[in-house]
Amino acid sequence: MKIPRIWLVALAALVIASPALVAAQPKEMFIPLLVYRTGPYAPSGIPIADGFVDYFTLLNERDGGINGVKVVWEECETQYDNKQGVECYERLKGKSPVLVNPYSTAITYSLIPKASVDKVVVFSMGYGMSAASDGRWFPWVFNFPTNYWSQASAVIRYIGQQEG
Repeated sequence: MKIPRIWLVALAALVIASPALVAAQPKEMFIPLLVYRTGPYAPSGIPIADGFVDYFTLLNERDGGINGVKVVWEECETQYDNKQGVECYERLKGKSPVLVNPYSTAITYSLIPKASVDKVVVFSMGYGMSAASDGRWFPWVFNFPTNYWSQASAVIRYIGQQEG
């Protein structure tokens, strides 16, 4: 079987370009940490922020990052305040974050219209806009693993099981 010359040329080009493709992988991924170490919700915000810093440090030191890509982060204090949270997002979005986790329903609501324009994923774990569960309408917002309505439904189901 004779291999057409064009296929041999394409294969040779691929082999020659392979090291460049591997080298093109980013060395770091940026994740902004919108934290509230101060303000009225600091008692819950401090351990959340510390937990994320500890986890990212663990990933980098133990695993070399995620698939060899180091996690880098920068904290920005929101005091659980919507205006400050949006200011943090605006200041840090220029660093090409892989996602932003606002840790606040109000901040999340403010970032949803910006996310699709800026093409920044908003990851709101268990809070935020319940309608964002439908990715057809909110493709840049993920409220995995649950949202407020799902949580309320689980409570009602549990009460129903207990009380009959």
